[in-house]
Amino acid sequence: LNVTEEKFILETLAGCIEYKSLLDVVVNAFFVQDGRYCLISERNLYVVICYLATFQLEELGLQHFSRIVKSLDTAKMHKFLRFFFNALYLNTWIKDEWSQFYDSLYVKENWIDPLLRWQPKVQQLIEQLADRLSNRTANVKTSTVTQPKEFNLTVPRPRAVPVPLPKPVIEKRPPVLPSTHKPPKEKKQLEEIKRKNRQRAEDLLLKANTNQFRCAAVKPEKGEVCYKILQGVFLTDREIVPFLMRYLEVVWELVLRQYSEDLQIDNIPIKLNAAAILRESALYQRKMEQELKRIENLLRGARDPTEFLEWQKQMRGKDLEEQLAEIECRRLQGKLSHEEAVLAHQNVIQVNKKKAVLMREEKAELMHQYAERRLQEQKEMRELVEQVVEGHKNAKQAKLKLQKYKQQIVQEVCEENQELLRQALEEEEEKLRKKCELIQQIRVMESLPSLKHKFIDLTETGGHGLICEMSIVELRERLALLREAQKAAEEEKRDQIIHEKQAKEQLLLDKLDQISVFRAELGRAAALKQEENKRRSQSGESQMKDERILNLQKKIVEKAMERKKQAGLL
Repeated sequence: LNVTEEKFILETLAGCIEYKSLLDVVVNAFFVQDGRYCLISERNLYVVICYLATFQLEELGLQHFSRIVKSLDTAKMHKFLRFFFNALYLNTWIKDEWSQFYDSLYVKENWIDPLLRWQPKVQQLIEQLADRLSNRTANVKTSTVTQPKEFNLTVPRPRAVPVPLPKPVIEKRPPVLPSTHKPPKEKKQLEEIKRKNRQRAEDLLLKANTNQFRCAAVKPEKGEVCYKILQGVFLTDREIVPFLMRYLEVVWELVLRQYSEDLQIDNIPIKLNAAAILRESALYQRKMEQELKRIENLLRGARDPTEFLEWQKQMRGKDLEEQLAEIECRRLQGKLSHEEAVLAHQNVIQVNKKKAVLMREEKAELMHQYAERRLQEQKEMRELVEQVVEGHKNAKQAKLKLQKYKQQIVQEVCEENQELLRQALEEEEEKLRKKCELIQQIRVMESLPSLKHKFIDLTETGGHGLICEMSIVELRERLALLREAQKAAEEEKRDQIIHEKQAKEQLLLDKLDQISVFRAELGRAAALKQEENKRRSQSGESQMKDERILNLQKKIVEKAMERKKQAGLL
């Protein structure tokens, strides 16, 4: 390079390094938006063009800058300059990003305003690049199509007809087992158990209905005792014992009646583990303590929350009905919106059909113009091909001379390589010979016998000077004593575990008996509750539909009729 070109290149390199942060903003944005399919290896190319356009355009001039741009790839430069000299991008995000590194007033006066002044002239350069791209796509060489020729092949001799193979005999498959299509016997057993449970529940319900007011009869001695307790009078042992017995009976019946609403007990035998038994027993115990506490509060004058719970249940039922009505309204509104969307889609189809007819007419006219232009381009290409063929004839002679010169150079290089390989082979053989001699010497030294015998006395200590030193015989005796003591401790631990396991099994059996009593009573109460709910559901009145739902249904019917009519017209 001469001095001027070297100075220009060094200044450009220094500027790209100094203003790297500003140039990275533009180039990174270009790769994200318009340059998604550009190669990342061409990043430095866009950095240099961005630097020249921003900082050297005044010094270079538009003519020199245009010559640099046109010497590069036309499509890449057209895409980058169109992105960088966009007035909207320069005034908005490019200015804001550059203002994070330099003062905003300095950025506007020294960089943004000059770029906006040069923008109309650079736009002309961009249009020239676009014209060159359009000419390049139009002037594509049409290669001559190769006409295939048939091969002159020898006609093969006709093959002999092969002897047909015998058909293989298929073994008869065993028939399908009759149990495949029969239901399993466990299903029948479960249905039988369900039928028996239902019969037992109906019997318990009939028995409970006949004796439902027996527990409500208040005995005179019980009323007298309760009155005395409320008055704070001291009771004797003879008076308090019957009262407590009756009190526990009432508490038991109330616990069963309150918590039987959420349980459906089936008589199918279920194997429970220890954790499940203890967990269920603790549940029943906790429920009984809660019921006892509630009855004590009632005896002290607390209010029964039954009326409040019934009112709360009614209010929740009303809220549920309102929510269901609201959900139905939303569903019908969505259906109505769907009908309106279908009508709008049909209208769009009609408009698109009209546009398609116009586009076909325009396309036919453009194709006619394209065919005429194509014929003119083919004529120009034929003339160009003739000129290129004449140039190829002169180039063949120069190519033959160059080929002979290259062959001579290759022959000389091969002779030099063979001499170097011969020398390297001799050096490697010498190294290998020395290594073999060294290995033989080492093997002779290893083959010499060595006498190393040491006699050990098991009754003597190691002689290391430690207090805890002992011989191997003493160590073995102590290990034997430790094994015997460990075995005795294991036997004692095993007996203790067996006793604890037996006590735990007895506790679980007691808990199982208690749980079976609870389940039997809760099943009877659940059957009563189920029968009462069935009576209430049969005697309930049907709900009235909301007026909004009726109106929406009417609108949906009207829209559907209109959509069918529009579909018939289409």
